[in-house]
Order: sequence, then C-alpha cells, then structure tokens
Amino acid sequence: METSEKTAITVETTVNAPVEKVWKCWTEPDHITGWTFASDDWHAPYADNDLRKDGKFKTTMAAKDGSFSFDFGGTYTDVTEHSLIAYTMEDGRKVKVSFSGDGDTTKVVETFDPENTHPADFQKAGWQAILDNFKKYTEAAA
Repeated sequence: METSEKTAITVETTVNAPVEKVWKCWTEPDHITGWTFASDDWHAPYADNDLRKDGKFKTTMAAKDGSFSFDFGGTYTDVTEHSLIAYTMEDGRKVKVSFSGDGDTTKVVETFDPENTHPADFQKAGWQAILDNFKKYTEAAA
C-alpha cells in the first residue's frame, strides 16, 4: 500500500558566530538577500520579512542570467527569538528552524517537509547548499 506521508528532511550546520549575530543574519531582509541561494550563479534580489507569529515573508530567488526566478514565501507559526522559527510555506509544507547558541558558535537545524516533484536527496542537497551559504555569509558579515 502506498502512502502519501513523506519523511521530513533535516539539514544542519554550526556557524562560528554568537546566536545574536546568526539570528540577525537569518531574519533581516538586508542580510537575507546576501545568502538565500544555493550557488554563485543565483542571487536573492528581494526579501521582505514580518518576523512574528502570523507574519509573512517572501524572498525572490533568481538566476543571475535572468533565465529563471521564483518567490519563496510563507507564514510564521512560531517565533521564539534566538531559538526557534517555524512556518508554513505557501504550498502548505511546514518548516522548523532551531538555533542553539553556545558562546561563539551556533548550531542551526532546519527540518522541512519535502515537495513531490524532486527526489528527497536532491531537495536535501539544495537546502544544505543554501544553509552552507548562510554559514559562509554570516561568518564573514560584520
């Protein structure tokens, strides 16, 4: 018997920065546009973020050559400063991001419901690439 239930996918990293800086880079639109893409041939030209329960967010991700772009957005279901962000994407999938600060390092764990178009390992690799880009951006940010 086939089931439509899919196992959530988790990606994680440890950022060499205190949780306050990690939170700021994750949540402020000026920072979001600096890291929300998986490879150097993409960028995020727009981000808007109303970081509160029932607040909405939207980030535009686009190929630098102009060949493709899409909006990534949703509605927050839980926001606990420096600790947790949970949201529902526009397509109904759920995401949870936890932040665990330990002095000058912060562990970021992101768990998301997979979509039905691409294989789970492809989705995991893409989200991990974006999270790795976040780590690199945040560690270099002033």
